[in-house]
Parts: sequence; C-alpha cells; structure tokens
Amino acid sequence: MSQDELARFIEAKATELGVPGVSVGIWTGNRETFASHGVTSIDTPVPVREDTLFLVGSVSKSFTATALMRLVADGHVELDAPVRRYVPELKLADERTAAEITVLQLLNHTAGLDWRFGAETGEGDDALAAYVARLEESELIGPPGGRSSYSQTGYNLAGRIIENVTRLPFEEAVSRLLFEPLGMSRTTYSLDAALALGCSASHHREEDGTLSALAPWKESRANNAGGGALASMDDLMRWARFHLWLGRSDCGARVMPPQVMHRMQQPTVELRGTSLGDAMGIGWFLRDTDGVRVVEHGGSASGQFAELVLVPERDFAVVVASNEGPDSGLALNRAVVRWALEHYLGVIDRDPEPLPHDPARARELVGEYANEMMTITVDAETSGLTIACAIKPELRAASDAEMPADLPAAGLGLLPGDGDEYIVTGGGLQGQRGFFTRDDSGAITGADLGGRLFTRVGAAPAA
Repeated sequence: MSQDELARFIEAKATELGVPGVSVGIWTGNRETFASHGVTSIDTPVPVREDTLFLVGSVSKSFTATALMRLVADGHVELDAPVRRYVPELKLADERTAAEITVLQLLNHTAGLDWRFGAETGEGDDALAAYVARLEESELIGPPGGRSSYSQTGYNLAGRIIENVTRLPFEEAVSRLLFEPLGMSRTTYSLDAALALGCSASHHREEDGTLSALAPWKESRANNAGGGALASMDDLMRWARFHLWLGRSDCGARVMPPQVMHRMQQPTVELRGTSLGDAMGIGWFLRDTDGVRVVEHGGSASGQFAELVLVPERDFAVVVASNEGPDSGLALNRAVVRWALEHYLGVIDRDPEPLPHDPARARELVGEYANEMMTITVDAETSGLTIACAIKPELRAASDAEMPADLPAAGLGLLPGDGDEYIVTGGGLQGQRGFFTRDDSGAITGADLGGRLFTRVGAAPAA
C-alpha cells in the first residue's frame, strides 16, 4: 500500500465522521509510513503531523508494564511476589487482599481492585504515594486471582512499585528505564512539556451536534501510571518496533532481554466476552483475528483516543490517535485499524452477528449498573435492547474540568451461546462487547463493558 492510499482513506473517514484531527503510523516490511489529517484544534487550527503529541490514555499502561518488567529482568522485582514486598505501606479495605495481591495480578487486572479510585492528591512528587495511602477507601470487586476486571487503580499501584524500587518519581523512572534509551524524546507525562512540544487539543460534541474544543487538561499526576502519557506518532512507532523486535531499540541496542519481552505477549489469563481481547498478557491484550495473533492496547482520554496494534508474526504495527470523543474518535480509530489489517495483511476483522430480539430474555437484563465512576442503563424497547453510559452526576459536579458528554442509548444485541454475552450495535461504543453475570440462583448481578465490571444497582421491573 502507498502512503497516498493510506492518506486518502484517513481523510475520507475523518471527514465522514467529523473528527478534527488524526495521525496514523504503519510499520510493515521494514518500512515506516505516516499519514495525518486535520488540525490540532478547531479554535487554533494547526495541522496535525506525526510529531504532534496526543493524550494516549491507557496505552500508557504498556509503558508502566514494560518499565516494571525491566525491573524484573534486572532482578529487582519478582512477578509472583506480593505487592507488599515493594509497597509495605499498602492498606486496603480487606487486610487479606492487601497481603495477597501479587505484582502479576496488578499487570493482568486480576487483583480484585475496582476500575477507578477518584482521589485527588495534587501534582507534587508525592502524588502517587498519597494516592496509595488512601487506597483503603477504595472498593474491591473480589478476591485476588478470582477474575479479570480492568483496573486503573491496579496500574497506579504498579507505578508505586516502580517508585519504591528505583527511589525515583514514577515519571523520571520510566524515562530513564525506557524513553531515554529508546530515543522517545516526544513522550512525556507533563502537560506543560507537551504543550511546548506541540500537543493536540481534545474535542467533544454537544447534544445538538456542535463540536467544541476542550481546554488543555489531563488527569491528576497520581493517574500517570494508568493513563497519563502524551506521545507523538513517531515515538509510538518507536515503541511498537521495540516490542516487535523483543527489546531492541531503533539503533539496534539491546534494552531488554527477548525472553522477557516475549513473555509479555503470552496469555496469563483468559478474558470473556470483551472486544479488548481473548486473553491478557502482561500489559497487552491478545486476540486471534482471522488466523493471526494480535497484540494491542487502546487508550481514551477526555476527547482523545489512541490505538496501538501489533502483529508480531508479520512484523507489522498500526498506531492511530484522534482528537474527538467517543461519538466519532473511537469509531475512526477502529476503522483505521481494520482497514490497515485488511489492506496490508489481508486480515479481516468483523463483529459477530447478534441474535434476534427475545423480549422475555431481555426483560431480566433491564436495569442500572454502576462502578465507582460511571453507570450503564440497560432498557428494553419493542425493537430490542438499548444501553446508555453516563459519568456519575456527583463526579461531574465535583470536577472543575470539562468532561465528555454522556453516551445516549444505543442498540445492544445478545450474542449466540449461553454466556449472556452481548455487543453494542450503534452509537459511540458500536462494536464494544460485554457480558452479564449471574449469582448462584441465576439472577443477574452485574454487567461487564470494556473489560470493566458494573454491579447491578437497579433491578428489572416486575413481569
């Protein structure tokens, strides 16, 4: 494929979806290709380029996991050791859980920690330490090792391991361990530094469809390990090659042992009913698509989305970052990844087909489900099930930052099988998969979406 063909597709798709700016990088056959379209902000329209920084959200978790694995390779950390060996100050709501959680369980989301813990602890070098000191207030969703549930909290705690072992602030430690040896000079956790280098703004749409640029904003410093990095497309391509080449930098230097890098791409726990993947490695989601193994991680921030996808057996990577919220940014990134897999590798990635609507089965799923940050509402109409997602109103009221709009009700279809799995069939989350959970009596007790558990808080209406 030529750079012109890639650029034409990106321009057409971004225009169709109304996304202000997007940057894409492709690595295949020892060749690097970039294409960008649009502007960093509709208010101050600077063209997007491959050196424009984007908020990459949870792609940051691949940085954190790899930095921790470098400490494993150097003999400073053991994956199966309890977290308290490295974070002796850790306290949780349940003492047994605090004592038993292992390092690996943080990295593969099986520690039993909730998705998010919303503690604001400032921007000083003690931000992460202060965050961990408050984890006794956070909720637990189950025993360590019991199930996989995506957890920002767990990765922030992993960041504290890095701080304690290296005796450096998290950001400085990751820079020394990874960014500096890899030449990633346009990757940072500092918004001020990103703005100086040239950073994209975020955008979201109002209910009337009006697009607006958000004021520059990122989450508090204590969340850097789980989702606070900003990076340019050319740096993300360096990062992709580092993992494709199992620990070698662009200049050929051996930064990490290949066996450690290879282990990160091997399954550690199976995943159920999620578009994130079939299994979790260490810092990576893994899935088999049309006969090839895909290694990937996505990231969302306020009004920005990123996706990093590797196909190691084909020495292939596609990375995309866009600057609009879930109404269009997520859809654009997903379309770019699928187009690249098909046109460069001949790999077809399709959504499964949902079952016809079953009113009787749908009624027992209706209700409200919540975790610490968000709610999802499942409703049944004559034509089928719907799902709506919203940030909790009390969190909106407590935040000074502009938050993205809630996602209105969109179609939801159940998938074949007896596992209560589903797929979102419309709206900003189209293609996202999840499943409902039941207790021993068969009653619905929760729903997973995007790998995150939402506990049922509103029962189904009486028949």
